[in-house]
Amino acid sequence: MPIASPPTPAPSPGPTLTTPNPPLQAQLTQVDPVSLSRIEFANLAAHGPAARRRYLASLLSDCTHSELLFISQTITPMLKRDFFAKLPPELAYHILSFIDDPKTFARASQVCRRWHDLITNEYLWKRLCQRYNFPLSIRSPEYTESDDHIPESFHSLFKRAGEHTQHHDSPNTSFQLPPSPTPAGPSYRKHFQYSYTLMRNMRRGGTLLQSHRMSVVTPDGGVITSVAMDYDQVVVGLANSKIHVFNADSGVMSRTLIGHELGVWAVHLVSRGGFWQENPGGVDNLNRPDDEPQDREVLLPPELRRALALDGPKQLPHTSARSISEKPSDICCASEGWGQPNPIVVSGGCDKRLRVWDVVSGRCIYVLEGHTSTIRCIRVLHNRPVAVTGSRDATVRVWNIQEGRLLRVLQGHQQSVRCLDVCGNRVVSGSYDTTCRVWNVDTGECLHVLRGHGLQIYSVAFDGVHIASGGIDTTVRVWDAKSGNCLALLPGHTALVCQLQLSSSAGLLATGGSDGRVITFSLRDYSPLQRIAAHDSSVTSLQFDSNFLITAGNDGRVRVYETQSGAHVIDLSERSESVWKVACNYGTCAIMCRRAGKTVMEIWSFRPRENNSEPQGFLPRTNSYPRSGAPYYSRLS
Repeated sequence: MPIASPPTPAPSPGPTLTTPNPPLQAQLTQVDPVSLSRIEFANLAAHGPAARRRYLASLLSDCTHSELLFISQTITPMLKRDFFAKLPPELAYHILSFIDDPKTFARASQVCRRWHDLITNEYLWKRLCQRYNFPLSIRSPEYTESDDHIPESFHSLFKRAGEHTQHHDSPNTSFQLPPSPTPAGPSYRKHFQYSYTLMRNMRRGGTLLQSHRMSVVTPDGGVITSVAMDYDQVVVGLANSKIHVFNADSGVMSRTLIGHELGVWAVHLVSRGGFWQENPGGVDNLNRPDDEPQDREVLLPPELRRALALDGPKQLPHTSARSISEKPSDICCASEGWGQPNPIVVSGGCDKRLRVWDVVSGRCIYVLEGHTSTIRCIRVLHNRPVAVTGSRDATVRVWNIQEGRLLRVLQGHQQSVRCLDVCGNRVVSGSYDTTCRVWNVDTGECLHVLRGHGLQIYSVAFDGVHIASGGIDTTVRVWDAKSGNCLALLPGHTALVCQLQLSSSAGLLATGGSDGRVITFSLRDYSPLQRIAAHDSSVTSLQFDSNFLITAGNDGRVRVYETQSGAHVIDLSERSESVWKVACNYGTCAIMCRRAGKTVMEIWSFRPRENNSEPQGFLPRTNSYPRSGAPYYSRLS
């Protein structure tokens, strides 16, 4: 039997022979023909730029039209450069300083983050505010510093913008922006947005918030004699002895102040907050005289003492200056407070008494007696509890409305004092005796007697440098406040000149007369700039800012014009029988008129309503106040 041989194991695998991979360049050449041309183009670098350009030209000459279009669309984005990233900061800001269209800024800020940071720098928006003549002096009670919070390093950048200097920038150098203003300061960008919206809404006519109608019991009972307003309130005085207070943000009537026995002819509103301004000598001249009995002091309840800031420390300005500010009075009969927490209303009329009211509680704090005839005009100094009143008894009286007492009597006029205006611690009074007088409120001294008008004076305006006066003689005279000399005699009206406004910042004087004309004059050479036939009868209200001029007349119209050109913009409200008063400020317009035999009080708004946007740091917030029917406190002086 044969024997089987054992199985033979499979042979072991031999060594694998591996062929080395060709170079990557060779692989690309074999697989991708396009790479061959790239390698050839790269090798041309040794032959110089001319050889590379000839190579490209030869390629382009062989391309079809569609291929050339593809090349163009591919190259165009590659050629774009952010030139601002390559410029020095001072040159970038110098270029942007020539832009005066806010829409251009808005579009540029959406390009990229770098451009957004560049456009949102506060100094550019401050320059834009100045270019559009938007005022930067509006302050909340919490913010009283100077509006110029721009670092000196930033100013130096603009100062060097026009200099020819060499800059060595590498491609990797980061673009460093100048520092923005401190966050504690105001936002000029938000302020511009807010003011620009106000201007746009003014051109469109605004929004009617509320229209209050009141039946007229007697022919003269519903006549509105005076209006005062600030950012929060609108105060209206009527011939029926009542004072109505409206919320300026909503137009709702917040309360009625009742206490006068006869018609109210003058009201003045003192805004809440502010600071205490001392007189030039550094010692306040409001202290109680030594010969005044101490038992005549009225004991006020704590809430009214707080309203007047009688007990707390005086809130002094943050700046080191302690001299009286030469800020002119407000055309809307409002003044900055002396640090008191509540707004204050000062009123006077035919009952010969001056009344001081707390708007928050609606209570009459003081009833001050002294005048022997109707109080015709009232002004309160900025940041001081000093009220000045003019009366038909031919006197001007100065009052301390914080303590409720008479300070001094200014005598000199021979007939009724018809109008007043104040600036700093000086007051100008116009009288039916055809003269104006300039007084020092702190000393009672008559500084100048301005003679020249031939008939009664009905209106005065005072900006600290110039004094303007107008009256029945149809002329307007401009005086030097320092010397008392007459600088110009301005003709143009054919009837009583009853409305005046001065603005040294704008260099304008606006006049309105019973002939229905409104004339603007330049304060540089006193030449007439615009002659506007605004109304068919007497001009009853007139005020302007750098952009708009608003007039009202007995013809029942309220008209808006461009201040610089005199072009008509729009008519506000529907036509009425007669318009008594119009006050417009802070984006709110109050129109007081007679329509269909009733007294109508309309509150219009031009403020932005989207998301209730307001420029923080520039404008105070609106308050709402509770009602109260508490009795008033009075004293005799």
